Amino acid sequence: MPEATSGFAGERILNVLPLPVLVVGEGDVIVHANSAAEDFFELSLPVMQRQRLADLVPFGSPVVVLAEEVRKRLASVSEYRVDVGTPRIGAERVVDVFAAPFGEDGRQVVLMLQERTIADKMDRQLTHRGAARSITALGAMLAHEIKNPLSGIRGAAQLLESAVGDDDRLLTRLICDETDRIVKLVERMELFSDERPIERGPVNIHGVLDHVKRLAQSGFARHIRFLEIYDPSLPPVHGNRDQLIQIFLNLVKNAAEAIGPDSLDGEIVLSTAFRPGLRMAVRGSEGRVSLPLEICVRDNGPGVPSDILPNLFDPFVTTKAQGSGLGLALVAKIIGDHGGIVECESAPRRTTFRVLLPMFTARDGRVSET
Repeated sequence: MPEATSGFAGERILNVLPLPVLVVGEGDVIVHANSAAEDFFELSLPVMQRQRLADLVPFGSPVVVLAEEVRKRLASVSEYRVDVGTPRIGAERVVDVFAAPFGEDGRQVVLMLQERTIADKMDRQLTHRGAARSITALGAMLAHEIKNPLSGIRGAAQLLESAVGDDDRLLTRLICDETDRIVKLVERMELFSDERPIERGPVNIHGVLDHVKRLAQSGFARHIRFLEIYDPSLPPVHGNRDQLIQIFLNLVKNAAEAIGPDSLDGEIVLSTAFRPGLRMAVRGSEGRVSLPLEICVRDNGPGVPSDILPNLFDPFVTTKAQGSGLGLALVAKIIGDHGGIVECESAPRRTTFRVLLPMFTARDGRVSET
């Protein structure tokens, strides 16, 4: 083995990893690869060591640029949803690439490839946004075609209420209550038809979370303990404060409802972190947008059923008996309008909603203080 790789903490450990790992040296020459990388690229290590990184990936692949960026920054960088497919290994192989400098001078780069993990979540984000947009026209149509007739039905029921006996009055009251419920549902769907650009600026996300926590503790989550794990140096979010409050109030309310009103050890954890290097292609942008701000809402409720989890942000999907299934769909729409993404990871007593958002940068390139 070349001297450059002799410092690995055990080649055996590297080879048992299920993920392909490459070490790229000067001139992008392949210095080392683990067994998973040999299987992935369908080449033996001696053959790969006679090739450069560009020989393994498609022409113009961002993986090559990623390695050079790591050398320049001397910091870890990640790239998601990268197609490294070639005729030899398959026409389409979408992976997440995690790159980090290696060695004292940082000229070598370690690349780890991961298939169908975060990439799948990103794909679902596009599906969530598409689903939200697909009911935009439906919401506008319902507002016009349903609310007006419902108003007439409710008015007729109120007139009948004064002319019928007590037994029939229960039926007229039922008609009024049901029409009110349908009107509220339609009004929530109208929110999806609002396609106006949102006003955005620098927002202190910790101020948003503190406001949401106060609202929750004064009402629906008064019986739940809150734990805050904040990065105090987090730069401001590029967002709309009112809409961010709406997003996280919805997520915290969902967490409280999942925990339930009778829980004795209910806990909601609010956390923030800076994740440099995270980039994604988003709607309305030709290039990849950096999403370094991570905000998580975690609860210790029973978790989301596995059959619902993949479609959790779709309209009308809900785990609540009386839920409309529009709350999380609206969350996905608003976060998408901000150029961010939202994902959910769930297990019993550990369900995490993770929101990734862009940070605010002034026109001169400086990060503003809030």
